[in-house]
Amino acid sequence: MTDTTARADVPSDGGIRAQLETLTTEAFRPELAEIDRLSTLEIARTMNAEDATVPGAVARVLPEIAAAIDRIAERMARGGRLVYAGAGTAGRLGVLDASECPPTFNTDPAEVVGLIAGGPTALVTSVEGAEDSAELAAQDLAALALTAEDTVVGISASGRTPYAVGAVEYARRAGALTVGLSCNAGSALAAAADHGIEVVVGPELLTGSTRLKSGTAQKLVLNMISTLTMIRLGKTYGNLMVDVRASNEKLRARSRRIVALATGAGDEEIEAALTATGGEVKNAILTILGGVDAPAADRLLTDARGHLREALAAARPGSTT
Repeated sequence: MTDTTARADVPSDGGIRAQLETLTTEAFRPELAEIDRLSTLEIARTMNAEDATVPGAVARVLPEIAAAIDRIAERMARGGRLVYAGAGTAGRLGVLDASECPPTFNTDPAEVVGLIAGGPTALVTSVEGAEDSAELAAQDLAALALTAEDTVVGISASGRTPYAVGAVEYARRAGALTVGLSCNAGSALAAAADHGIEVVVGPELLTGSTRLKSGTAQKLVLNMISTLTMIRLGKTYGNLMVDVRASNEKLRARSRRIVALATGAGDEEIEAALTATGGEVKNAILTILGGVDAPAADRLLTDARGHLREALAAARPGSTT
């Protein structure tokens, strides 16, 4: 039997339509009403010009982004996790960013987690009604045993998606740090979060298709959140990914190149260092630049909480790194 009872946390169809009418991302652009009559090249140029406005929209909220990142990094340094929560495109972008952290920064898969309304199935197909459930978000976060050291980033282009808002509200009750990333000003998501990041990109090329400029803006911000947090956690040395996990031949070649760029050492010395340290790039660099063996490099990095510059300073007192 189909349940026709209206959910308490979901507005009626008329209510949702009224909400959408107020959202910049949903606004209709009459000047593009006949875009389908243009040539493919003309449409491509129009779309490209629209996309070019997104970095400027992100630039306007850089102070809010940086403030959130500093607090996220503080918690992760104490063992906290970074959790993304969203529905549809927003959820997929969160899962994508989380899934790229282990190979890029050698994080444990449990350190950066992506939750999407409807679960893994929703990555490739729509799960009816999943985004409308704040209760589902609470259940997904409860399964992670959320703590006060964790951070939950709710992602929603509209800023009203019940799953994203519900995730932030649950996380705040649990004492976790919360961030709300949306693409509309004055959003419910930002209001619910400790840090509201509202990247106002304006109406889409196709009315309401928030996988376009809104999706691009969310991807840019998520790139910043994960990358800058990892820089703050010592996952890089300068602009080198010294915590890269060499899980395939391309990444193994990249590991050797990173060690070469950091040390200037020859191929034989690099291979010996990587072999001695079990392929750990950061440790290999420390053995070469710090003049220490692999066990000492491991101890120095542990004492420095993974920060290579600090470990090098300890290995070579009085030198600059």
